[in-house]
Amino acid sequence: MNHTTNKRVLFDGLQSLAQSSVDDMAATIERLYHPDATWRGSHPINELDSRSAILTDVWQPLARAMPDMERRDDIVVAGEYEGEEFVACIGHLSGTFKADWLDIPATGKTLAVRYGEAHQIRDGKIVQTTMIIDVLDVIRQSGYWPLPPSMGLEMRWMAPFTGDGVRLDSTDPERGAEAVRFMREMQEVLGQYNDLEDNTRDGLLRMPQKDYWHDKFMWYGPSGIGTTRGLEGFVDGHQLPFRIAFPNRDGGNHYIRIGDGPYSVTGGWPSVYGNHLGGNWLGTSPTGRQIKMRVMDFYLEHEGKLRENWVPIDMLHILLQMDIDILARMRLQHGR
Repeated sequence: MNHTTNKRVLFDGLQSLAQSSVDDMAATIERLYHPDATWRGSHPINELDSRSAILTDVWQPLARAMPDMERRDDIVVAGEYEGEEFVACIGHLSGTFKADWLDIPATGKTLAVRYGEAHQIRDGKIVQTTMIIDVLDVIRQSGYWPLPPSMGLEMRWMAPFTGDGVRLDSTDPERGAEAVRFMREMQEVLGQYNDLEDNTRDGLLRMPQKDYWHDKFMWYGPSGIGTTRGLEGFVDGHQLPFRIAFPNRDGGNHYIRIGDGPYSVTGGWPSVYGNHLGGNWLGTSPTGRQIKMRVMDFYLEHEGKLRENWVPIDMLHILLQMDIDILARMRLQHGR
């Protein structure tokens, strides 16, 4: 099965899954997922090892929370990494929040559940899903906020500036390979910078990363960090406080690194290891612990630069390793 077919099958199948009733979801899961399928994603769901668990722990609770749920994809891309086929997506599950989800109180109002997904395909079906759901953003939309104010702007992530993120047609594989190469060059530049020698705003603004980011660069961070604009916004709103907290991080465990036209996607489980040595990131004091981070990156290359970067991160999982239980704080706030 080629990448174009994979994209079309998953686009249609995931749309159908999101709009299935609670009772009909089992049949949809069986059509969409491989018999050996596994699922891994945001805390507190974490890792599941069967289609039945994917049904009962992921999709049926979401369908009960939003009976009128629908899926709105902003990016759908595909590619091959280390001999495996992948389809990756960014978007929102939208509907009316009518029943509690993960103990988050329902509001009766519109809800947009942000996701980043990477689906590994075998025999035309999903054999593994990695899905980072922005649980903290659902808490925010419910009217509770268990952290200091975000440095960036809390907002719904925008679709790609170029309007071509849902790429259901075939694309030039050489263009996709070039997008991956350019993305990896930028990431190597970030990795080579020594935070312990010059962890300052001016140092980050002067470093060679400036050669890769577009002048109108948008960085879409998870709830708790927020969205920033331009290199200065990125440094001030995310990069500098994050690098102070976790200087000279390590990366690894990549399960996806694909390109599709001007888009590239990378992710690991976990993809970042950082020692929590600096203070005041999300209002925290340094713990000295090694923190594992579940992160995805989706990039759009435009006009020879990286124009946009969408970054799903499992924030609840990171904070839990720092002895901050966001769900427990939320329960205290609403008295449960």
